[in-house]
Amino acid sequence: MIAIVETGGKQYKVAEGQYVDIELLDAQEGDSVELDKVLMLVDGKNSKVGQPYLEGAKIKGKVLKNDRDKKILVYKMKRKKGYRRKNGHRQPFTRVMVESIVLPETKTSKAAS
Repeated sequence: MIAIVETGGKQYKVAEGQYVDIELLDAQEGDSVELDKVLMLVDGKNSKVGQPYLEGAKIKGKVLKNDRDKKILVYKMKRKKGYRRKNGHRQPFTRVMVESIVLPETKTSKAAS
């Protein structure tokens, strides 16, 4: 089962038993986290899409580490003007191991029975 989850203004595709690098969270290594902004769940033919989020769906995970990514170079230049600027930074991230994907509870109506 895979899910599309939103965190830090970005969307990530996650699966159980895999880790994902997301925007830096305010959590220490070893802490458990819950991501509740689930946009979509895919399980074979059984797919659910939220509008915008699925009510009751959650991603439960454990923080493996907080680290910084490789250096990204930003280079600005205007031709024929002698203008050149070289800058760079290392983006911080949180590595989360996805432990489980919690499905939303299905509502059964009494009229259908």
